[in-house]
Amino acid sequence: MFAIIRTGGKQYKVSVNDKIVVEKVDSEIGSKITLDQVLMVGTEGNTTVGMPLVVGAQVIASVEKQTRDPKIIVFKKKRRHNYRRKRGHKQHKTILKIVDVMHGGKKVASQKAESNPEAASAAPKATKTASTATKKTETAKKE
Repeated sequence: MFAIIRTGGKQYKVSVNDKIVVEKVDSEIGSKITLDQVLMVGTEGNTTVGMPLVVGAQVIASVEKQTRDPKIIVFKKKRRHNYRRKRGHKQHKTILKIVDVMHGGKKVASQKAESNPEAASAAPKATKTASTATKKTETAKKE
């Protein structure tokens, strides 16, 4: 499951337990924030695209850290005019950890389990067929 969100003028593809670095968000470290500008929500086989936003979709994230980017040097010069200016800049950033992706008030992970109960039972069937296939090859080798 994933979601595409918009924050700070940029778009990010996120899923549960991802960490992303975004433009500064005014929140305390450890607090939870709700990102409600969700452009798309997707699961295996089911994708909802908003026009422009998905109605009722939210991404809940916790603030991990408030930090700054490395310093960049801005140097201006006009030759033959004795004009030189040197400035530095550090952009403020926030590190977010995605806690939950919700669509229509429900967790997307729970919707996936409810809508496709056969997916859980399909995995054991595949292992059974693989084990019978290995038994057949072992008996063929003995002969």
